[in-house]
Amino acid sequence: MTPPAHPRHSRPLGADSFARPADAVARDLLGTWLVVPGPRGRQERHLVCETEAYLGGHDLACHGSKGMTKRNATMFGPAGHWYVYLCYGMHWMLNIVTCPVGVPAAVLIRGVGDHVGPGRLTKALGIDGSLDGRAATRKGGLWFEASGIRVPPRLIERTPRIGVGYAGAWAEKPLRFVVDPRRLPTITLPGREPS
Repeated sequence: MTPPAHPRHSRPLGADSFARPADAVARDLLGTWLVVPGPRGRQERHLVCETEAYLGGHDLACHGSKGMTKRNATMFGPAGHWYVYLCYGMHWMLNIVTCPVGVPAAVLIRGVGDHVGPGRLTKALGIDGSLDGRAATRKGGLWFEASGIRVPPRLIERTPRIGVGYAGAWAEKPLRFVVDPRRLPTITLPGREPS
């Protein structure tokens, strides 16, 4: 069960939160809310618990390592925008662009709350390619908010990324960040069930 946040702790993360190296963003997104608009104006908040960093053109596991294509063009754009692509023709992958314009870096959101695995996450939350290139803002339709939870470094597990064996030495870099949400402090929100 994911601990819910009290409204006074929740504020949308601005573009400056993402205009940094992808590994720093991936680590700092742990414990934030991914906010999805729900029916009748309600919002669903899902605690981010697993991310992967893709550092740019020099990172051989990164889509941008072979240059810009129609599929990955969003990665080369401004930080704080969604990069959403279809994997294996069936699973949408949700990424947030990081770093300055021209640097193809992003963070893959691998798990939120009870939805672990990037394909399961997007399916459960109804996320698809229509979000690609949109800003991670309320107006963009999907955004992050601070939860008021500070994740201590000792609770963060770092491992190699999943499914990037083709990337040589880059496959072994510890750029996957995981936190068990059950080990985080609980902040209550009356009348709201967490996901």
